[in-house]
Amino acid sequence: MFINWLTKLFIKNYDQLEREEVRTQYVYIAGIIGILANILLFIVKFSVGVLTGSIAVMADAFNNFSDTASSVITMIGVKLANLPADKEHPHGHGRLEYLSALLVAFMVMLVGVQFIKSSVERILNPSVIQFEIVSFILLAISVVVKLWLSRFNKVMGEKVNSSALKAASVDALGDVFTSSTVLISFLAARFTSFPVDGYAGVLVAGFILYAGYTLVKETISPLLGEAPDEELVNDIYERILSYDLITGAHDLVIHNYGVGRIMASIHAEIPADQDIMTIHDVIDQAEREISEALKLHLVVHMDPVCIETDEIKEMKRELDKIIATHPAILSMHDFRIIGHEPNKNLVFDLVVDGSKLTKELTEDQIKDAVITQIRQSHPTYRCVIVIDKAYL
Repeated sequence: MFINWLTKLFIKNYDQLEREEVRTQYVYIAGIIGILANILLFIVKFSVGVLTGSIAVMADAFNNFSDTASSVITMIGVKLANLPADKEHPHGHGRLEYLSALLVAFMVMLVGVQFIKSSVERILNPSVIQFEIVSFILLAISVVVKLWLSRFNKVMGEKVNSSALKAASVDALGDVFTSSTVLISFLAARFTSFPVDGYAGVLVAGFILYAGYTLVKETISPLLGEAPDEELVNDIYERILSYDLITGAHDLVIHNYGVGRIMASIHAEIPADQDIMTIHDVIDQAEREISEALKLHLVVHMDPVCIETDEIKEMKRELDKIIATHPAILSMHDFRIIGHEPNKNLVFDLVVDGSKLTKELTEDQIKDAVITQIRQSHPTYRCVIVIDKAYL
């Protein structure tokens, strides 16, 4: 309810999430809310830490302060990511958003390292913590605030598909656990002189380091080139196969240059006896309509497929039986027979499960095994096989 009211109040055309400027405003609002909430929490916790002498509370306070900086970096990262394409970066600057999230992750880890050191020193040199009920209540309220902030960032991140905001949501949820640990140590200090505070500080720092590691892992993945979203892959295949004269599709490649900056290419199989201009119009229409519907740039390569003859049909049936004996082979496409006896070539692509390839089972070994089986019944055929790797 509050999120809907907030977006309607401050964002023009708030429901047009596909527009870059609208998405940016969502990130800005989430960033400002995060800054205000974390500054307030930092002031409260820092004050409680100074008054009580608790290193765990101080660690939690500076963790909140680092979250403030992360909100600022997120906003700057989104702003830079929206810079237009130029000569050096023809696909835009969208990946700068991932880099800003990566910087935030390293900042989080740095805070964790610093407070592990402080907590160990407190264990070695314990000091008395003054328990105060008002301070305890303030810390409990901060847990509730962080829980709400986690939910807020999650909803906003899902609305605009922002990895930075989703990471902020996970980070805030981690803060809920760390703050809860601090509360427990704060309460325990009332009943024992054991340096619970120092050990709790180490535990809090451990949570912080883990949160930082998780963020690093999540933000590096798209920079390295992670596998595309399965739903998007299936959607592209379903749409391309819905057009007349396109009988099959394969070799889909998707490149992510940042949110809203996706480029894809796919091979579309069409009957070889069709008029080239008619096919060209179908391909153009598919590229245009799918690109617009899915908010990406799609390039469709036309693959003419041989007309079905009795020889081709029979050979396909034989190949299907051969493929069924190889668990690593998933499918076949682009099959054709070229030339005449005694120099006939079987040309086709095999899709192989890349996760099953090893030193003992290589691409060449799979090719050789298939060729050997084909030549048992067709010794004059020469095979030209291309291996496509898929990862399931």
